[in-house]
Amino acid sequence: MVKKQNKEIKDEETEVIEEDTAEPRVYELGFHIDPELPQEEVKSLYQAIKDAIAAIGTVIAVGEPEKMQLAYTISRMEHEGRHDFKSSFFTWIAYETNNAGHTTVLETLREETRIFRFIDILTEKEVVEHAAEQRDLRNRTQEKTEETKEVSEEELNKALEEAA
Repeated sequence: MVKKQNKEIKDEETEVIEEDTAEPRVYELGFHIDPELPQEEVKSLYQAIKDAIAAIGTVIAVGEPEKMQLAYTISRMEHEGRHDFKSSFFTWIAYETNNAGHTTVLETLREETRIFRFIDILTEKEVVEHAAEQRDLRNRTQEKTEETKEVSEEELNKALEEAA
């Protein structure tokens, strides 16, 4: 009797999931690009993936590729042997698409050999927009801080010259 009830519950859950897949959902895709690639090729690959996503859905927010050190070494077996990655070009794209579009994005990433790790998570549009706003604010604040430091150093040097 319990098995029959569990099967009915699972069937109901499956129906709900299948209905939802036709509706557009928001995903956040983060991926690491091979750090040995030239900067132009990294930008080209990033743009190609962004264009592929835009062709099947809507791009909501993006983070340009930035070179970074990894917290740990990631190893991948290739035809030539093992390849260890200690750094990467990391980027992310938040997008909205239906289930078929999401499957296409994942297949595209799995086929791309220049991307060695990626994560694609289901999220909400408001969360992505808020994170993008916070990132922009942080970048602007950092730029202002750097400008302020330069002015302060100039003023300090001028004051030192006057005092001497």
